[in-house]
Amino acid sequence: MATMTRQLIEDSPHAVHLDEAVDEVFRLMMGVQCIPGELKPPSDTEMLTAVIGLAGAISGACLLSLGRKSALRIAEFLTGVQTAEMDTTVKDAVGEVCNMIAGAWKGKYAPLSSGCMLSIPAIVTGSNYQLHMQSPEFSIERCYQFEDQIIDFKVICESIQ
Repeated sequence: MATMTRQLIEDSPHAVHLDEAVDEVFRLMMGVQCIPGELKPPSDTEMLTAVIGLAGAISGACLLSLGRKSALRIAEFLTGVQTAEMDTTVKDAVGEVCNMIAGAWKGKYAPLSSGCMLSIPAIVTGSNYQLHMQSPEFSIERCYQFEDQIIDFKVICESIQ
């Protein structure tokens, strides 16, 4: 017999809820529209990925991947200060946006809202890296565009309780 959480996850329009979560965070916290797009972030430039762990009713991770220019622009929106360096402030801003999106996404599912905890963000930077995770039970991957910037957001669920 399927658990309440498993049934909810299996019956839910995950991509729609992720689109809503991304829209809420960008519109309310940064005052900019962020819409689903078809393009992938460039992989040949300096990249940044924020990772938020999921534990409890589901286990897995949320990943926000973006290029240098997108990261700098997000930090500018959140802090009001323009910077040219991928410093701690930029990394913290991207980690916080990933955290807000993950929280908004899980908040759309009652059993996950209180039954799934989020870790603090971990940040990976570089020009050529891959993140490897266990084979997921389900995953969602969506690209988004704000202004002329592209971001990629993934929810990877390794197990459902």
